[in-house]
Amino acid sequence: MVSFLITLIRLLKGIRRSFKDKNFQVLFILILLMLVSGTLFYTGEEGLGVVDALYFCITTLSTVGHPDFEPQTTLGKIFTMIYIVVGTGLFLGLMFYVARAILNRKEDDNGAKK
Repeated sequence: MVSFLITLIRLLKGIRRSFKDKNFQVLFILILLMLVSGTLFYTGEEGLGVVDALYFCITTLSTVGHPDFEPQTTLGKIFTMIYIVVGTGLFLGLMFYVARAILNRKEDDNGAKK
């Protein structure tokens, strides 16, 4: 349990540091837009509830996958293919900035670690 808490604290600090980067902010907003658009699409087209649609979107973008649901309509399948390609790239880009912030602390002008 202690190691989980330490890892969680490092992750939260990495996310906080990442928000200082303009590229991270843009990726974060794009991910939020992807989640909202995917949730709206799957609730309307596939008839999922809001929580189920959001859960499907998050598991899809994080490459975990959702074993109990697959789109039934042709439009749903086409949307999902595009959603996976675009969203996974954005999600991995976001994770890159968080990992970089955790692993590499930027040095300030004096050479001291932040």
